[in-house]
Amino acid sequence: MKRLIVSGGLVTVVYALALIIGTAIAAPVVFSPQMYTELYGGITGDWQQYGEMFTMLQSQWFWKAFLGVITVVPAIFALHFLVIGAKEFSHDGPGVFIFSVFTRIIHWIAAASFTLLVITGLLIIFGGFLGGGAPIRFARYVHIMCAIIFAIAAIPMFLIWVKDMLPAPVDIKWIFILGGYLSKKKKPIPAGKFNAGQKAWFWLSTAGGGVMAYTGFYIWSLQGNLDMIQLYVIIHNVLGMVVVALFLTHCYMSLFAIKGSLHSMITGYKPKEEVDILHSRYKYKLEE
Repeated sequence: MKRLIVSGGLVTVVYALALIIGTAIAAPVVFSPQMYTELYGGITGDWQQYGEMFTMLQSQWFWKAFLGVITVVPAIFALHFLVIGAKEFSHDGPGVFIFSVFTRIIHWIAAASFTLLVITGLLIIFGGFLGGGAPIRFARYVHIMCAIIFAIAAIPMFLIWVKDMLPAPVDIKWIFILGGYLSKKKKPIPAGKFNAGQKAWFWLSTAGGGVMAYTGFYIWSLQGNLDMIQLYVIIHNVLGMVVVALFLTHCYMSLFAIKGSLHSMITGYKPKEEVDILHSRYKYKLEE
């Protein structure tokens, strides 16, 4: 009960901080027509002064690349599901305790805010095709608020998992066999508590998320000269493509590739058979 009370209090504090900081940042920003002109001018660039390449990236290539990511990646996973199918493990008997209550709460805060970041980010990218206007402006406000919430939640999440997420020699073996996901057979996979794929997602979502938060702040606030803003927009978009691709991968693995996998982030336990197969190098003790 104490853990639940403390965790509930933590959630309240996180959201309160996010609201206070978000209000402090967003409140002074009144988007007049002049500010929109400056914003889009900074993002689109001056064709003659700043070069043709940047303008072409923004006007022609970035939205096409994002469209490719959100169509090709799900198509690949749909094919995988139809050909290979989901891995199923017995949930009978005692499970292996993996995630504490505190860890699960922090994860769900980060997951919810990150999901909204991806959705609103895509709305912004394709805003011109969706008619722009109030819905896209609202998406921008949600985007910045979720960025603040995720940044706050990412700090304890990073500290909790960083030790287990450090690269290990066994990760190379996991990469060479793609975690065994191209086979229907249940064979022990070389991985510790977290596999190479989970580690890649962790580092991209935390460290990469930090870079995106930093560049996004400058894009939002219009601080710095146009050259800097344009550079940050390129970094933000390119990193965003990678983030979206791995986000879709993470969703597929959690919801479809391993049947019942999501329950571990609800109960804190993974089936013993799943751990023995997919995390065969992980040493654990069953609770009595």
